[in-house]
Amino acid sequence: MPPQNTRSAAPRRLLVLVAAAAAAILLVVAIAVALSPRTGTDAAPSPSATTDAFERPADWSPHRPAVHLTPDENWMNDPQKPFLLDGVWHYYYLYNADYPDGNGTAWYHATSTDLVHWSDEGVAIDKYTNGLGDIWTGTAVVDEKGTAGFGEGAVIALVTQQVDGVQRQSLFVSRDGGYHFDSFEGNPVMDNPGVADWRDPRVFWDEAAGHWVMALAEHDRIGFYTSPNLRDWTYASDFATSDLGVLECPDLFPMAVDGDPDDVRWVLVAGANGAAEGMTTGTAYWVGDWDGERFTADGTGHQWMDHGPDYYAAVTWDDPRLDETDRLASRYGIGWMNNWAYAGGLPGEEWQGGSDSLVRQITLRDDGGRATLHSSPAPELDALEGTPEHLDDARLADGDTVDVTVPESGAYRLRLDAAGKAGELRVKVLTGDGGFATVGYDFEARSVFVARDADAVAETMPEAYREVRTAAVDPVDGRIELDIVVDAASIEVFAGGGRAALTMATFGTTGERGLQLEGAREEVAVADASLTPLRVAPVERQAPRG
Repeated sequence: MPPQNTRSAAPRRLLVLVAAAAAAILLVVAIAVALSPRTGTDAAPSPSATTDAFERPADWSPHRPAVHLTPDENWMNDPQKPFLLDGVWHYYYLYNADYPDGNGTAWYHATSTDLVHWSDEGVAIDKYTNGLGDIWTGTAVVDEKGTAGFGEGAVIALVTQQVDGVQRQSLFVSRDGGYHFDSFEGNPVMDNPGVADWRDPRVFWDEAAGHWVMALAEHDRIGFYTSPNLRDWTYASDFATSDLGVLECPDLFPMAVDGDPDDVRWVLVAGANGAAEGMTTGTAYWVGDWDGERFTADGTGHQWMDHGPDYYAAVTWDDPRLDETDRLASRYGIGWMNNWAYAGGLPGEEWQGGSDSLVRQITLRDDGGRATLHSSPAPELDALEGTPEHLDDARLADGDTVDVTVPESGAYRLRLDAAGKAGELRVKVLTGDGGFATVGYDFEARSVFVARDADAVAETMPEAYREVRTAAVDPVDGRIELDIVVDAASIEVFAGGGRAALTMATFGTTGERGLQLEGAREEVAVADASLTPLRVAPVERQAPRG
């Protein structure tokens, strides 16, 4: 029997547990630009506010990402679906301020006006305050119609809490626009029916059906519930799976195929275990129909949003300011860039738990008759890009190499086209002290791959860390496009115009970083290559709100 995702009951997000436990984000504040969405408060100055935009602050550890959000210290994991209120995006992630000596997670809060520049707002929902345990994954929504009885526009969060091994769903209400939440006196609003895995409510208003919908992870299935008021929930149906382990962090949303508003499908997403398919934990999805109470898959089977080892607990969201056609054409997405097989062992002096992926643009495309999600860096990443350096075209025979200078920040974006018959292109991200991680394309196997079995920390990590991850992507007219975003502790690959994404944490040393292109077996040709530096973007720390 394939290994299962073992994050159930008490061990799941009580993040300290055993020290060896198989225990954002987004793009963050550009230097010298303080785009805090709050007014009337004194912002704590960024310690790196005077640093050159493309240089790492001298006091940063070698593992601190330059363009991905991490807390100053302690632990982070699951991202929570952002919402927009009065022009401000509100984003939360699970956070343990007591790591590694104490248990449990809270909801940590960051805000942005553009999904690129972020302000740190501190803890929004604290743990262990209402007798029902700590705060796990859930959903915050703007109750525009006031259905829950707290007034129109109140921010309501439905979250999982666990105490004594029992998982329940609780309601929290914010009366200040999402900065602080209070526990509803009637919690839990959904008591456990007697099952071990019953968590991660994803909630949205279904306009066509005229009620709230909740997708809830229930071991090997996703349960669906409906409510008129966010307090009283009625079971409607479920969607069962097999050979995907314990499901977590579901999502359900409509998308138009190729942007066509007359061809709208529904996409069901869940954190899953791909061991039965030679993969690891990741984010699976199904395409189908939703009738207001039941999801019906289209019969083409599940697919994976990302084929790398480190894209989990993903959430997606659209922009409510757009018209309906544009909202259906594309969404944003973000995932936790880590893996429970080794999460507790990743390097990180000040903080632990990795970071989140870049914010991505998600579209649904017709790939040979099968509706498939495509991913690429969100256009907002452009705000962090410097001037690209165009690289000379090269033909690389077996063993030929080209060395490329990378910015001191360690954060950059490499774009290129490659062509070949049976050769292999290897892009080696040099991590210091002779270590490297590899992004490659195998023209014979017609697949893109990522590997870190030779990076600077591989020998100290579990076997799951050293396994090579692949995704099948056919060339177009004999060529493959690669879009690779490198940060101090991660690589995100988008191949074939977004047909496949592979996300991988990778760690180096204080040694010199670099980049090398290499050919293997038969000749490969590299063209239209460019390397673009990315500005270092420490999050802007805000003074506590009164």
